[in-house]
Amino acid sequence: MKVKRRDFINLSALAAGSVVAGISACNSNDKSTGTTSSSGDLKSMTGDVVPISVEERKSRIEKAQQLLAEQKIEALILDSGTSLVYFTGIHWWPSERTMVAIIPAQGDPFYVCPGFEEDRLRELISIGKNVYVWQEDESPYQQIVKALKDANISSGNIAMEERLRFFIFDGVRKEASQFNFVSGTPVTMPCRLIKSKAELALMQKASDITVASIKHGISQLHEGMTQGELAAIIAGAHEKLGGDSGGGLVLFGESSAFPHGSIKPKTLKKGDIVLMDCGCQVQSYSSDITRTIVFGAEPTKRQLEIWNLEKQSQEAGFKAAKIGAACEDVDAACRKVITDAGFGPGYKLPGLPHRTGHGIGMDGHEWGNMVKGNKQLIQAGMCFSIEPTIAITGEFGVRMEDCIYMTEDGPKSFSPMAKSISEPF
Repeated sequence: MKVKRRDFINLSALAAGSVVAGISACNSNDKSTGTTSSSGDLKSMTGDVVPISVEERKSRIEKAQQLLAEQKIEALILDSGTSLVYFTGIHWWPSERTMVAIIPAQGDPFYVCPGFEEDRLRELISIGKNVYVWQEDESPYQQIVKALKDANISSGNIAMEERLRFFIFDGVRKEASQFNFVSGTPVTMPCRLIKSKAELALMQKASDITVASIKHGISQLHEGMTQGELAAIIAGAHEKLGGDSGGGLVLFGESSAFPHGSIKPKTLKKGDIVLMDCGCQVQSYSSDITRTIVFGAEPTKRQLEIWNLEKQSQEAGFKAAKIGAACEDVDAACRKVITDAGFGPGYKLPGLPHRTGHGIGMDGHEWGNMVKGNKQLIQAGMCFSIEPTIAITGEFGVRMEDCIYMTEDGPKSFSPMAKSISEPF
């Protein structure tokens, strides 16, 4: 790819990586605004994707049942959402009409749903077979209690998973006050926290697609474009490359000092910081990558110093990510580099205003936050981001984010690390 020196981004190096197998040779246009490539060159990267198997979902249920028994919990109730998909593979829109899956401590899962939805639900069920239906003028909560009774559960602890909506909990509680209702997180979190090889493969594919989408977005940079225009280009690339729900946050210049953006409109000019925080899903598994570059000019001394400091901070976080270390140790290591350079302290600006990482898996943000006070020990199979930010209000911000998975040999990044301010991958 032919690039003018004044655009400074090494786009030919970007296109060289094997991770962009979904991008054909880009068309280049000799314009002062930079190099462009056709979105028609973007091809799906998901032809080799292997979905999570029914057998793996059954093993997840077995683990959940082991945890239920250990904690003397009779059953776990799942509302529509991530944990429902994780255990059963069922995607269900969370309407006001109650549909739940119930995992008992012993036996197969069973389901409660609206009567007119029974046939559709049965098409989706791959584990368990019993479905209890309620009609429009009936109480779904009575059916939930009946289902539990049929499973020989008439008292004891019932766990409600973390995303279960209050009106469902309240309805069941009023219908069956003999139960003791507890949090389902001690069951769902240990299951979802540790990723299998199949899960890691899907997260790797999602990451590969996001890397390629960011590279494509960089190739489309031109003076005068809006943040929304670049975000739309990156979202479109995600879609063409096979990623679901792809997109991200794009910030130019002073807006990049706001970790989650500013409402003020901004158009791109030469010398601006460009911050891209992007991700997508593949088979419900997420990616999350942030890169910060300078458009159209050599970086200033200030921009280069802050970018390099951010890089040092992220590297310190990687070194602190060790099996048996506490999650808070990663945050402390990242933060020390930045505070030692005179920023902060703590969350004070200019400096690092937020935690330095979050868990990731089916949800973009899951358990395993890298934050002060989190004593949770890092285990093999955990996945989390390492993403310190240096925010300087009125000037710019720099964030570098890569998600890692923990092995017995240390952290492994899903994405190629940034090499320099001009080589984001």
